[in-house]
Order: sequence, then C-alpha cells, then structure tokens
Amino acid sequence: MWNRLSKHILIVDDDQEIARLVSISLKNEGYTTTLAGNGIEALQKMQEKDIDLVVLDVMMPEMDGLEFCQTVRQDHDLPILMISAKSEDMDRITGIMTGADDYLIKPFNILELVVRVKALLRRAYYYRGSSHESTTLELGDLTIDKKKYKAMVQDNELKLTSKEFEILYLLASQPGQVFDSESIFQQVWKEKYYDSNNTVMVHISNLRDKLEKALGYKVIQTVWGVGYKIE
Repeated sequence: MWNRLSKHILIVDDDQEIARLVSISLKNEGYTTTLAGNGIEALQKMQEKDIDLVVLDVMMPEMDGLEFCQTVRQDHDLPILMISAKSEDMDRITGIMTGADDYLIKPFNILELVVRVKALLRRAYYYRGSSHESTTLELGDLTIDKKKYKAMVQDNELKLTSKEFEILYLLASQPGQVFDSESIFQQVWKEKYYDSNNTVMVHISNLRDKLEKALGYKVIQTVWGVGYKIE
C-alpha cells in the first residue's frame, strides 16, 4: 500500500523564507523534506537522496527552474510542482512544456500547495503500487502497462510524466473514442475544468512529440473542434 509518510520532497527555492514555510507545512503532514537554493544544488541533492517529488521555483540564480526541470526530465519521471510569480498563460504553458506536472502561482495559499502535493503523490505512486492485476494495452509497437506505469516501444521505455502516461492510457484504453479537453482534464487531474485552461493541449503536444519520435508515425489524432483520439 502507498505510504505518504515515507515520501521525500525536495523544495527548490532561493527565497529561504518561502522554502522554510513550505518545508514546515509538509513536515506537519508527515513528509520528509530537503531544501536547495537553486537548480545546481538541487541536482546534487537528487544524487545524494531518493526524492519522490520536487516543489520547484522558476526564478533562481545559477540554474533556474525551467533548466532544472528539463535536465531532470532526461532521466526521471517523478512529479514536479512548479511555483512562480509569473501568472500569464504562456508562463504556465512554458513550465508544463519543460516537464512540470502542475503549476502554482505566487503568492499561493500554503494549504493549496499541500493539497496539490498530496494529489501528485497519490497519482504518481498509489496507482503504481496497486496490487490489482496488471492491465496491459498493446498498440502496434507500443505497449502500455498500467500496473508498472510504463510505456514501451519494443524494449525502450518512453520517458513520460505521470500525467502524460495517464492521458495515453485513457486514450489507448478506448481506441476510436474522441475525448474533449474537459473530459481528459476531469479524468486525469480530477479537478474542475475552465475554458481558458491550456494544460491538456500542452500535455497532448508533449506526449504526441515523444510518441512520434519513438514510433516514427502519428498515434494521437486531433479531431478539430472536438478533441483527441487514438485509432
């Protein structure tokens, strides 16, 4: 069974006051925390410790959050919650495109941050640790194993974020069915959807690029004005 008390969270922020506040709040929930003041220090911490989730500021010296996120995504699929004072849609989109799983705008309610951390950990680890019988989907050269939370092209594993995997599994589990953005968001994020939310579009774009690069052909089809499907 998934045990939240065992999870280790890396907090990356050059604002020591905010980092300490986040750390105290997460420790009060039973999590272990480690702090880093920039991306370079955070990468060193990840080599030294087993990290389960990263709370990541964007604007930092030496190596900012975006560069750190891109670097981490080359080898790790752990959940990343990005926090930033930048609130424009393009800033959110940029954060997600670099590999963040969620994006929270400063100043934020610390209780909301804790809730989002719990949700990301639950989605990333609870379902992976489930004792239910493995559910595997095969689409040509693509194999999707829900229990192991892995997508394979022949013997090569695709580096997907937790939400990219869940979107892929959702579409692949019902070939031919068209899912609109609202339906995908509600089933994957399990939150209320807003019309201006570009999160699904950005994740679909990232997922499509990874699949086409690995397979050499298009897997996810866009039905213009309706949504997305896998044939």
